[in-house]
Amino acid sequence: METTNPIKTNIQKKFYPASERGHVNFGWLDSHHSFSFGHWYHPDKTNFGALRVLNDDIVEPSMGFGTHPHQNMEIISIPLFGELAHKDSTGTNGIIKTGDVQIMSAGSGIQHSEFNHSSDRKVNFLQIWILPKVANIQPRYDQKTFPEAGRLNRFQTVVSPIDEEAVWINQDAYFSLATLEPGKTLSYKVHAPNQGVYVFLIQGKISTEGTTLERRDAVGLWGVDEYQIQADVKSELLVIEIPMK
Repeated sequence: METTNPIKTNIQKKFYPASERGHVNFGWLDSHHSFSFGHWYHPDKTNFGALRVLNDDIVEPSMGFGTHPHQNMEIISIPLFGELAHKDSTGTNGIIKTGDVQIMSAGSGIQHSEFNHSSDRKVNFLQIWILPKVANIQPRYDQKTFPEAGRLNRFQTVVSPIDEEAVWINQDAYFSLATLEPGKTLSYKVHAPNQGVYVFLIQGKISTEGTTLERRDAVGLWGVDEYQIQADVKSELLVIEIPMK
């Protein structure tokens, strides 16, 4: 549900209901696409600023994505539950667990694979692609663990081009996680002009700038420099700030 914001007259919004996401199920992979991807295309959902892909992937035990190439894309993986086994042409070979955030700068070219590390449990992770700021950089990989306590009723920056506590990204983009208790409100201030924010609700129910979001809904906001987010119930969310141009 959307309403007109009476104070922030310059604010612009685009609502992305969970029910309108693309959906593919290949048996081993059950995936919902917020933006056009692979076998699913929607002309009005090709990107939000520099945000190009947000896939909500569930992978069956011991299954996954075989070795495949990428170029000039910032690729972020955030496990929601379960573990991923990752291997790439930079020599990285490791496990991405719930609580970790992984980023891979494909740059001039990289090959990688990702599989469910478990033989008996599914894995659910967000796969996010951001268009890079500089093309053809040397491919790189980074991964860090972020404790849940660091995001309770506050924003925890997990991806940033300037914050040394976060994983680095080749773009003026910032990812923040938050877990809000019922009734709590957070204010998100953008880092620079011409930046927008994409608020993705992992679970719960929140209201932001006149729009109510429920599980897996999202809203894109731009035009002003600060946004309010309030939780109606205990909620987990991801805020992605990216250049709009």
